[in-house]
Parts: sequence; C-alpha cells; structure tokens
Amino acid sequence: MPGLTREQIEQVDTARQVEDVLAMPKHLGDALWRVESAGLDSLFAQIDGIEHLIVAGMGGSAIGADLARAALGDRLTKPMTTARGYQLPQWVTPSSVVLCASYSGNTEETLACYDAARALGSMRIVVTTGGRLAECAREDGVPVIPLPAGLQPRAAVGYMTVAALEVATLAGVAQGVRTEVDAAAAGLTRLAEEWGPDADTDSLAKRVAQRINGTCVCVYGAVPTAAVATRWKTQLNENAKLPAFAAELPEADHNEIVGWHDAASLCAFTAVFLEDVDQHPRVRQRVELTAALIEQQAAGALRLESVGSNPLERLLSLVLLGDLVSVYLAVLRDIDPTPVEQIDRLKAALARAEVT
Repeated sequence: MPGLTREQIEQVDTARQVEDVLAMPKHLGDALWRVESAGLDSLFAQIDGIEHLIVAGMGGSAIGADLARAALGDRLTKPMTTARGYQLPQWVTPSSVVLCASYSGNTEETLACYDAARALGSMRIVVTTGGRLAECAREDGVPVIPLPAGLQPRAAVGYMTVAALEVATLAGVAQGVRTEVDAAAAGLTRLAEEWGPDADTDSLAKRVAQRINGTCVCVYGAVPTAAVATRWKTQLNENAKLPAFAAELPEADHNEIVGWHDAASLCAFTAVFLEDVDQHPRVRQRVELTAALIEQQAAGALRLESVGSNPLERLLSLVLLGDLVSVYLAVLRDIDPTPVEQIDRLKAALARAEVT
C-alpha cells in the first residue's frame, strides 16, 4: 500500500492535484484581482434597490457561495442563497442579482438559470473560464469575472468563494471582507507547509487520512461549518472515490443519530466532526455527546477544529485540511484523485438523451 511521502504521492497523483490544493492561498489573492478586472464597481454604482443575491451553480462551482455565506454569517444584511438546479427560486425579481458560476462555462443547469435570470430581468454576472456561458454573457453585455483555465472545477474553490464574497459586497448584501481574504491567504500558506506532502507522516492531514482509510465517512458540521462538511463529503467522493455523507448539527441529533444504532454490523464508518472556535456553546456540548454515542458503533469519531484569526480564515483552514485529506486518502487507496469517470459517463449519456 502506498505511503504518504512526496514521492509516493506523486506516483499516484499523476496530475499533481495536490499542488492545486496547496495553491489555494494564491488563488484567493488572484481572485480579488480578477473580480476587479471585471469592472463591476461602475455597474453597481448605477443600480439601487438590490434586494438579494442568488448564486446559481453546481458542484465545485456552487460550494464557494455556500462557504462565502457561512463566513459572512450574521454580517449579511440582505438574503444570499445558492441555487442548485435548472430553476431559480420563484421569488427572484428584477431587483435580484444572479451570479452564474460555472468553471467550465458549459454546466447545463447554470446555463438554464442564466436564461431564467434574463427572462426575469434580473441583473446577471458570470464567473467562468469560458464556454457557452461566457459566450452568452458577452453577447448580452453581461460582465464576466474571468477564471484561469487548467484546474479541476473543484480546485477553483478559492476563486469561487472570493467571487461570491466580492459580489455580495458590491450588491450591498454584506460589508467587505478583503482584510479577511488577505489574512486567510497568509494563514493558509502556513498551513499548506504544515500539512503538505513534505510534512511528517504524523502531520494532521496525513494522520486523518490514515485514520479514516478503509471506512465510509460521515462528516458533521454546524453553523458555520455545515458548508465545510459538504465540501469534505464532495472531495472524498471525487478525489478518494469513496462513499461519504454530510449532515448538520443540531438537526442530525433529531434523526440521523438513531441510524447509528447498529452501524457496526453494516459497514465500517468513521464520523468526522468539524468545529469552530466561535460555535454556540450548546453545539459544542452536542458534538461532545453525539461523538460519544456514535463512537460505540463507529470505527472512529474525530473532532477537528478550525484555526485562524477571522471567520473566513477559520472556515478555509478546514477546507484546506479536507482537500488534502481527500487527496492523501486517494493515494492510500492507490487511486488517481483527478479523473471523475462516473461524472463524465453521466454527462455523455445526458448529451445523447432526448429532452422529453
């Protein structure tokens, strides 16, 4: 079984996805410049009465909006939501701002939402590398936040998060958090060195990957870490090719906890709890008690806490940790983390299928 030295990682991770993960701090700063290059300041200066922000996207292009909303928390002054699917919420109006996020620019659900926003007369902004979405935006005179090509969509999480944060600021949905972005970039740079391929085998990211190897993973978050739990789930799915699930506390204590009743007889499960230093005291108590109950039927119950000087930095510290864990786990399983053959097959089948 492969180990987790840099050489061993590179033998399995042939596309060097781990380097894209480690580049997240640089992506944050570059994203600020790319938003500025779109010339959105003058556009928003001409518009009053914005009521809410909707980010339309799927997969890795949507999670940035969830993370942005979680980082802003109670600092949001107007509604901000994520639309996943072919339709926008029925309450979207011409006073709404719709940020259409698709790394490839060819995500059919996001293209459908772009068309819906046009029909409704909502203000549209696009963040993408190109594709059909960029073509439509340029034909319609809609501003485009340009992203660098060459990444897996899921590796552009830093770009998508900052784009959502900046548009939220310009739309008057929240106050600016650029100082937090800068601090996060600096903090994540340090963590990338501490948890990266050259770190010791007992470094946190490698230790967590070794601990959960051979099990299915259930990731639990609570405001504000629920979005990060979803990110962990999807990264374990795509990179480690592993069944993984995410749930949110305290809701999971009202239903899902019962599902652990006889879990050990079905499969080896590991529960991972993502905590934040600023979480509600009762949530911390719930995590402690829930972990103790689940541990009786689990292969393990891990509690991981965010680090950082501000809400954005703390959330992204857990994102970075989870992304590295997912790549390391893929290496331990001797699976190249980059290909997503099941997604490619599904897209090909959908392209061949007739719309009825």
